[in-house]
Amino acid sequence: MTNLKVGGVPEHFNYPWYITLKNKEYSKHNINLRWQDYPGGTGQMCKALREGTVDIAIVLTEGIIKDIAAGNPSKILQTFVKTPLIWGIHVSAKSKFKTIADLEHATIAISRFGSGSHLMAIVNAYNQGWDVSKLKFKVIKNLQGGIDALTAGEADYFMWEHFTTKPLVDNGTFRRIDNCPTPWPCFVIAVRNEVLSTNFDEVKQVLNIINNETKDFKKINNIDKILAKRYEQQLEDIQDWLKITKWNAGKPMTKNLITRIQNKMVQFNVIEEKKNSEDFIKNMYF
Repeated sequence: MTNLKVGGVPEHFNYPWYITLKNKEYSKHNINLRWQDYPGGTGQMCKALREGTVDIAIVLTEGIIKDIAAGNPSKILQTFVKTPLIWGIHVSAKSKFKTIADLEHATIAISRFGSGSHLMAIVNAYNQGWDVSKLKFKVIKNLQGGIDALTAGEADYFMWEHFTTKPLVDNGTFRRIDNCPTPWPCFVIAVRNEVLSTNFDEVKQVLNIINNETKDFKKINNIDKILAKRYEQQLEDIQDWLKITKWNAGKPMTKNLITRIQNKMVQFNVIEEKKNSEDFIKNMYF
């Protein structure tokens, strides 16, 4: 039995992993796959990949590209969710800020540097024409940290996935000022190089299983009701999310796509320079 650890955010995007694990799909192939929640998001997972405490990670595209460029010994195998992620721009419900323009000099809560909440704050600032070098950040670790920081006035706004934070908008904790979609596919599957060299076939089998699950995920009977209950969402919000979300069923990440994303990241001042796109990916499908 091969032991492998997979991690991701505890959000509805990753429910296909829960189904395959619950059905013991991996153990049928002599793989003992264990799931680990990473509420701190991509920055936390990049750190875990570097430290070897996770083998496979479902991470935000921009975060892992930035971290591999900075020396993370991992490769991107494929896109997991090929549609953009919709980032809500949130302030405390009692905040004096009313529009995005009001936020130009405000303090931004981020889970950690290199995380999606950090990098997308830069993308949003670039979109608004602000001076990115003057952005002020406060590290808050996770969603609960963001709630605490905005409520206490220690930070002014916080960017997190629109639907995950929707219940906090509904209950009056946050007020959403606007949305900022990622200009690229949102989630990818990344694996440590060491694991690819020692367990290539097992990793490929894991991909086969999860891609088979995501292919028909939306056709699962009552999947909207299941997700709404599990993630404490309004049914209509989950239905809206399902309409705009598409998974990638087993197509490799291409050099072309990495190059296009790097071009945008350089343009947005998220990375300083492009690296060889081939260094970011491993094609499992040949």
